[in-house]
Amino acid sequence: MEQVLVENEVQQVKLLDSVNDDHGGVIVELSEAMDLKVFALMLKASIALWRSQGKRGVWIKIPIELINLAEAAVKEGFWFHHAEPKYLMLAFWIPEGAHTLPANASHCVSIVAFVMNNKREVLVVQEKCGIFRGTGRWKFPTGGVDEGEDICAGAIREVKEETAIDTEFVEVLAFWQSHKSFFEKSNLHFVCMLRPLSFDIQKQESEIEDAQWMPWDDYVAQPFVQKHELSRQLVDIYRAKEDETYFGFPPVPMASKHPGQKSYLYFNDRDLKSSKV
Repeated sequence: MEQVLVENEVQQVKLLDSVNDDHGGVIVELSEAMDLKVFALMLKASIALWRSQGKRGVWIKIPIELINLAEAAVKEGFWFHHAEPKYLMLAFWIPEGAHTLPANASHCVSIVAFVMNNKREVLVVQEKCGIFRGTGRWKFPTGGVDEGEDICAGAIREVKEETAIDTEFVEVLAFWQSHKSFFEKSNLHFVCMLRPLSFDIQKQESEIEDAQWMPWDDYVAQPFVQKHELSRQLVDIYRAKEDETYFGFPPVPMASKHPGQKSYLYFNDRDLKSSKV
């Protein structure tokens, strides 16, 4: 309980349940429905206590079924930090001055899949939607990496979903960053080389207009590949890789902080090994 002034009268108000975070702040996870006015009083009393304790950041996680409580938090000075399908996260900074709370996730991660068979043909698709719809452009399979998914696993999955081709991940050849891509977020694009394990294409009906194995020279001859600086640079990388004068970054499994799981460090292990000889 904490004392707060309500309509010129000091009242004892129940505090919100909270846990300390690792950075001098607190986290509140709401789970029970309550009257908006009651919540507003509890929040005000809790902030008073946290301020007296020298707390810094305050996080309130509101499940979607209690979203009406967000109004009281915003009136108290909280801001929307991020939202997920089942909850809204709000943040508040107690000390004077600019806050040092981490920003919401600023980037999406996507892959570009370079898959070449032993006939020197590359796997390409035409999209039913997106900026290339109806342009006749043949492009490499692309897609977003899912939450909790490794880049190497995401590349294999995207190729399988779009073309039904099974692949083995070889390495990350390059990456680039773009900005203001999706709802003002930035994007990290990883160009991945994969080795085909199957060859019978079955296109994804919902997103892919067509898919084929295309001779490498025909792909390179496309006008947009010739005119686009990034595409030309990537073609140079693919050629250098074919000539074995360029080496990318294969995934090297590492122990994860999560028991029974692996994480991956992507690096040029070939040059590292040769430097130790």
